[in-house]
Amino acid sequence: MRLIHIRVPDDNLDGVRDVLADRDISYVRTEEASDDGTAWLLQFPLPPEAVDEVLDDLEATGLDADRYTVVGNAETARPDQSDSARQHEDRISHDELRGRAVGMNPGQGTYYGMTVLSAIVATAGLVLDSPAIVVGSMVIAPQVGSALIASVGTTLSDRRLIVDGVRDQLLGLAVAIGSASLFGLFIRHSGFVPGQLRVTTVQQIAQRISPGFLSLAVGLCAGAAGAFGLATALPVSLVGVMIAAALIPAAAAVGVGIAWELPAVALGAGILLLVNVASINLTGFLVLWGLGFRPVDWATDRTPVETVRTYAPTVVAALALLVAFAGAGTVTAQQMQVETSVNDAVTDVLSEASYERLRLQSVRTRFGGVSVYQLDREVAVTVSRPADRAYPALVADLERAISRAIESDAAVEVTFEDRAG
Repeated sequence: MRLIHIRVPDDNLDGVRDVLADRDISYVRTEEASDDGTAWLLQFPLPPEAVDEVLDDLEATGLDADRYTVVGNAETARPDQSDSARQHEDRISHDELRGRAVGMNPGQGTYYGMTVLSAIVATAGLVLDSPAIVVGSMVIAPQVGSALIASVGTTLSDRRLIVDGVRDQLLGLAVAIGSASLFGLFIRHSGFVPGQLRVTTVQQIAQRISPGFLSLAVGLCAGAAGAFGLATALPVSLVGVMIAAALIPAAAAVGVGIAWELPAVALGAGILLLVNVASINLTGFLVLWGLGFRPVDWATDRTPVETVRTYAPTVVAALALLVAFAGAGTVTAQQMQVETSVNDAVTDVLSEASYERLRLQSVRTRFGGVSVYQLDREVAVTVSRPADRAYPALVADLERAISRAIESDAAVEVTFEDRAG
């Protein structure tokens, strides 16, 4: 429930009272005298979805609501006036949307300090292959505010919010990557991790260096969930963890790739990070737009020059997101095609009579190289076999089949798990 405080000049009082009476809104008024004449302070509760409607109707009477209007929270109200909304849409007002987004972004010191801490924790979790520690890094990461500020700014065509959100996202992720790189260098060269550690074989890292459709789905859903949580007065704390899940571990994986001097790891995680950033911002904007949020003067007639000036930030931001999404999506689609072809080739080889006693456990395709369009492929296959059987020709057979399927060379690593019988 929201509690509205609004100052109404005496000349506008009759029109305002008619609007409130038409909606059966009970109110309290207090008279005040000022240098510009008599005015009234009106107070009344409203459900969140009715705030925009009622304020728009009040402004239509000639009331300048920008002069003094305060929207606060009310725990309970009698009457609750839940029938005062005409459309009964489950969303908050435009002003509250902007206020909530800005309020979710902490001060600069807190934002960058918590980003450094979350990146260090995420790096430790990745190297230790500990999902619990990685989740802990998501809980303390502050990225939700900057991501949603950018989406809100794009939706409302608010240049300041767009600049603040994009700046904080880029600088925050740069700080996260830098922190993860420095921490990775420290633990690598100080002896806190084994010198022979192959980070590409660590599951928590390997999952983030080969982005596919499922990785893309995480970013899309994170942005959409964040926008729904912000716009419908639902708790957004868990949504913040969801958005951080799409960003912080990927940024930490980029840092690990830099620290261990592995361009393939840094490149793969960087693609994942770019895909998720673009997905979160784009779907956040689309959800807010679909919920009916528009720039304040969206329906106002204006000259073409004024229209371009008003909507230029929205158009530029949307095009930038689409370009980033398309570029990263192209690489992701290419990798998805390769993964599908690899899986089919492995299945075909193991279906041959000579390998009928093998059981496929997993297939993982890792992408390396320095070009996102010409990627080296490393395929790790895990199979179980009878303890008394050896299959020396399996690696060569898999390499031939996979290379033929993807029309490119591929290195294959086979891990055997012995079983009885």
